[in-house]
Amino acid sequence: MAYVPGVALLAALAGGCSAGSEGSPSGADSKPGSPTVTTAPPGKYRTLPAPCRAVPGSTLKDLLPGVSELAQPQQRKALRGTASVTYDTDRKVGCTWKADAPDSTRNLSIDFERVVSYDPAVSDDDRARAVYVKKENAADLSAPTPGTGAGKGSTGSAEDGERAGASGKPGDAQGAAGPSAEADTGGGTGASASPGSSDEDLRPRVLDRLGDAAFLDDLLTRAGSTAQHRTVSVVFRTSNVIVTVRYGEQPALVTKVPDSKELQEKAQALARKLAEVISE
Repeated sequence: MAYVPGVALLAALAGGCSAGSEGSPSGADSKPGSPTVTTAPPGKYRTLPAPCRAVPGSTLKDLLPGVSELAQPQQRKALRGTASVTYDTDRKVGCTWKADAPDSTRNLSIDFERVVSYDPAVSDDDRARAVYVKKENAADLSAPTPGTGAGKGSTGSAEDGERAGASGKPGDAQGAAGPSAEADTGGGTGASASPGSSDEDLRPRVLDRLGDAAFLDDLLTRAGSTAQHRTVSVVFRTSNVIVTVRYGEQPALVTKVPDSKELQEKAQALARKLAEVISE
């Protein structure tokens, strides 16, 4: 029959087209030597904890002694804290607390920031590392002293503590000058030494065994014309999340200087608890 060769011809043409498409150069990725685009891995953390519930009530009562002296309704309100206003709670959240006591006023704030890189070639962790290093550089930490392990190191990266600063504040008899000429350029902390400690122990410094990287800052300022206010800040990074703890005190007496050692110890202890909260 005459139509059979026509069918065979169509089948042959169809087979030729299929073979041609398989061998066509349209699949550019299969060509030898073509570049491979690698997307950086995402960060470990995709969410942030609820900041006002991140600190246990018992810890808050220890950090804010004035809370325990309040009536129950006011005490509950004070312990709830005030959430920070943010536009993207998946990226940044925070909470603040404040309590007045007869001898001083204490305030506490915590902030969680989840860093996201929008560059496919840069991981969230690398971007968070850059953000953290910028914060550490801005803190202008102290230069090191033998045996303390605090402050600027002679070698290492910025995240490991490449920094210079000062331990003393002009007019503060307890602030000792740093070991290098760079120390005179820092803002200083005026850290008050406690028995059994030295000014060097309390200087702003890089912290060990807290997240992937961490540092502590200590700033003594005057609130108004007389009262002195001390704020201790602990900042640490774990993967793509950066946490900031700020703990401050302003004594009621003009002549009293807030205890640097106590504030630093409590701020560090809270920071370590928050590191555990993030990892849960």
